[in-house]
Amino acid sequence: MRPCFFIRWGKQMKDKIKNVNSLEDLQSLYTETFGKNGTMTQKLKNMANLSNEERAVVNTENTELRQLFKEKQAELELAVLNSKLATEYVDVTLDTEPKNRGTIHPVTQSFKEAIAIFESMGYTLMTGPEIEDDWHNFTALNTPEYHPARDMQDSFFLENGNVMRTQTSAIQIRAMEKLGAPIKIFALGNCYRKELDATHSAMFDQLEGLCIDTVEKNINLSDLLGTMRVFASKFFGKEVDLRIRPSYFPFTEPSIEIDMKWGDKWLELLCGGMVHPNVLRNCGIDPDKYQGFAFGFGWDRLVMLKYGLNDIRAFTDSDIRWLKNSGF
Repeated sequence: MRPCFFIRWGKQMKDKIKNVNSLEDLQSLYTETFGKNGTMTQKLKNMANLSNEERAVVNTENTELRQLFKEKQAELELAVLNSKLATEYVDVTLDTEPKNRGTIHPVTQSFKEAIAIFESMGYTLMTGPEIEDDWHNFTALNTPEYHPARDMQDSFFLENGNVMRTQTSAIQIRAMEKLGAPIKIFALGNCYRKELDATHSAMFDQLEGLCIDTVEKNINLSDLLGTMRVFASKFFGKEVDLRIRPSYFPFTEPSIEIDMKWGDKWLELLCGGMVHPNVLRNCGIDPDKYQGFAFGFGWDRLVMLKYGLNDIRAFTDSDIRWLKNSGF
C-alpha cells in the first residue's frame, strides 16, 4: 500500500508543478517540497524506516520532481522574457548618455610623436635615473666643481650629495660610458630646477639627442641644423624657418642656439653644438678619432607652442577640466 501512496503523492505534486503560473508560486511550492521542513525532505530523512521498494519509489519521485521543477522554471523564465520583449523596446534614435573618457596628456602625446620622429631618423631611445650623482650631472659634462657654469642651474641637492637631475644630458654621459662610439641616441624625461613661473616649472621635461661618429664622417653643425629642420617640420606639420645664434655651454664647443620663425616672431627652439672634446674624454672616447653634435629641447615649451598654451603650470596642476576642454 505504501508504495502506491508515494506514487499517488508524486503524481499530485507533478500536477501542481505543471499548473503553476508564476515564478513566485513555483518557488513557494519548491520550498514546501524540498525546503528544510519540506515534504520530500522529510521522506528522505525517513528512508531508514522504509522498505527497499519504498526507497526506490521515493528516490525516483525525488529525481523526477527536481527535474520537473527545473523544466518549469525555465519555461516560466522564458515566458517572462518574451513578455518583456513584446512590451519593451529601445529607441536607437536617442542620444546615448555622456560618458567620461580619459584623454592622453599633451606631454605624453607629444613624447610619442617625438619618439616616432627620431626613431625614423635612426636614433635610439635611452633612459636614465632622475636622481643623479655629481659626475654624470655636472663633472663629466665639463662642469667640474666651482665651475661658474654651475650657477646657470639652480639645483635641488640631496643630503648624500646627489642631485635631482637638472638636465637629461646626464643620460648622454651614461650612454657613451656604456656604448662608446659611434653612437646615435636620444633621451627624454623629467628634470628639476628651482624655477616656477608661467614659463618655468620646478619639474619640467627635456628631450636631448647625441650623434657621434668617426672624424672621417665629418659630422658638423650643418648636420645638426638639418636634423632640426626635419624634426621641426614633422612635429609641427609644416616647414619652419630656422636661424642660428652663437651661445655658450660647457659641454659643447662651438655652442649654438637655434630659433624658429613662429608667426612674426623668432622663438628659441633648442640649444646644442659640437660635443666638447673633454666630454668625450670623460666617457672614454678619443676626440681625435670621433666627433659629433648634441642638442636639447625644453620640451614643455614646444608642447605649449604646438597646442597654443600660455602657462606651463597647467601641465601639472591636475585639473581634469583643463584636459576635457582642451581638445587633446
